[in-house]
Amino acid sequence: MTFKKKQSVKLCLVVFIAVVFWIVGSGFYRNLSAKGSETYKGLKLFSDVIELVEKNYVDPVGSKKLIDKAIQGMVHSLLTPDDFKELKVETQGKFTGIGVSITMRKGFVTVISPIVGTPAYKSGIKAGDRIVKVDGKPTTDLRQAVKMIRGPKGAKVVVTIVRKGSKEPISFDLIRDIIPVESVKSIVLKPGYGYVWVTNFRDNTTEDLVAALKKYESAKVPLKGLILDLRDDPGGLLNQAIKVSDLFLEKGKILSVKGRLKKNDQVFEATPNEVKRDYPIVVLINGGSASASEIVAGALQDQKRALILGTTSFGKGSVQSVETLRDGYGLKLTIARYYTPSGRSIQAKGIKPDIIVKRRFIDEEEMNYIDEGLIKEKDLQNHLEAVPEKNQKEQPEAGEKEEWHQKLEIEKTKFMYGELTPEQLETDNQVMRALDILLSYEIFKDVNK
Repeated sequence: MTFKKKQSVKLCLVVFIAVVFWIVGSGFYRNLSAKGSETYKGLKLFSDVIELVEKNYVDPVGSKKLIDKAIQGMVHSLLTPDDFKELKVETQGKFTGIGVSITMRKGFVTVISPIVGTPAYKSGIKAGDRIVKVDGKPTTDLRQAVKMIRGPKGAKVVVTIVRKGSKEPISFDLIRDIIPVESVKSIVLKPGYGYVWVTNFRDNTTEDLVAALKKYESAKVPLKGLILDLRDDPGGLLNQAIKVSDLFLEKGKILSVKGRLKKNDQVFEATPNEVKRDYPIVVLINGGSASASEIVAGALQDQKRALILGTTSFGKGSVQSVETLRDGYGLKLTIARYYTPSGRSIQAKGIKPDIIVKRRFIDEEEMNYIDEGLIKEKDLQNHLEAVPEKNQKEQPEAGEKEEWHQKLEIEKTKFMYGELTPEQLETDNQVMRALDILLSYEIFKDVNK
């Protein structure tokens, strides 16, 4: 950094701090001596973030622009200590609580689904129940409710719910337990034909997937074909996406990562497997398939190892690192773009299926396609472009389709946390189409022999 540039950064910082002081007003000065150390730590944290972004962000960014956008932009990437802890929980595959998936609906903390086998499930808490109190304290927002429900294993918690059809609130005395979160769900559709849904990519995803595959590969009728469902899979850990792809590839490139800094560039290659998995695979994707799930779909598609069926994926082809900051904070930072084996950037484009089949969603009145109205990466304001370009214009903010999203989220979560049955999958037109393709392959593969 040149001397003039350093002076410019210092000047911007002085202006920024002065503006903050002016906004806070006289109250700041009255508390300055009492809170001087806190103020200094806050400013040091701010300068740490500027330095990290300026040095490592995937595209060059000017210091002045960074300061100007600091309040609006940088705080969206800053993880509070609670956010940082939650992010770690999400990738570990288990947490301590009662075992419910919840959302905010019509102003109430509402149960989407109890997780099978957990304290909530065993006690009789049902989908649609509204959690109004935890340990006698009212629940006012989702994050607060999650913090109140979670706690150490073996500790008691009282959850009060309001249920449709019940005149009085119902209280449940529950004992918190370790709640495993399955990232792999599997079932046999027909003898020799397996279905595996990877819901997200956590620490134990590859291990769980291998266990499911071994079970079906060693069955009385071994696998003749596999449906790998990556629909509504938001992604997760990069290393797990690489390992899952490698399970079905013997050689060749899986993924390339390219950033502004050469230290962030990487190429991941497939390695030979002890078990040769040469059976045909159909991968299901949709607008909810993002990041790590797109890496797997893109690798198997480019390597001609699987047929991709469904609708275009989300289009999140950027690599994020999570930097640990002081005092328990963290910073999510986009440091690179990833590319499929053929060199395609997925960012804001997504993976296009080989066969387009929209998933049918039956509501009370008519048949609709649940992919309609889903927001993709390219629809998001200030999204990262597929390749660096100069003078990019800001994209208009995408319109909200709240009712559709809530309905989709509820159906997806019930499917994720409930028991997987053949009856459920028989009503899924994309799964049945994939099964037909695998059955057809088995019929025609020996025709010319």
